[in-house]
Amino acid sequence: MRVAFLVATEGVEQVELTEPWKAVGDAGGERVLVSTDPGRIQAFNHLDKADTFPVDTTVKEASAADYDGLVLPGGVANPDALRTDTGAVAFVKGFFDAGKPVAAICHAPWTLVEAGVLGGRTLTSWPSLRTDISNAGGTWVDEQVKVCTSAPSTLITSRKPDDLKAFNAAVIREFGG
Repeated sequence: MRVAFLVATEGVEQVELTEPWKAVGDAGGERVLVSTDPGRIQAFNHLDKADTFPVDTTVKEASAADYDGLVLPGGVANPDALRTDTGAVAFVKGFFDAGKPVAAICHAPWTLVEAGVLGGRTLTSWPSLRTDISNAGGTWVDEQVKVCTSAPSTLITSRKPDDLKAFNAAVIREFGG
């Protein structure tokens, strides 16, 4: 299982990156940190700077064909930056076009809205995204974790860091780890 973790150069909620990263690694998966630019990304604990992490590859160099699944960590600034980057949006859409599983937590579904992949899907997120998801054709639910198996690909979503245990279990199960 080879999993891409897509994050912007800054603004990712650290725990929403590190906990799924650990779960995929513990399940024997290969993890690849993909970002919009090379170098290091700056994670946050809410609004405070946290650790930095080395980027393995960029969206310009990566292809959905190279991975078995995609994890989109949240944070407010992270998906807001990703949804304005055409390469990042195309990378995300590539997983849906290929029928590969995608997991998104907290504010991460903003990038899915921009990719135009939510029509007919049921998902959860941080509550403030409800209207954006509905306007994009999705159905928003308030659940700890929601697995939507609508064709062509599986979508796993959760609301917030408190949901990480359930989110990680669903990611490992649905990604085949």
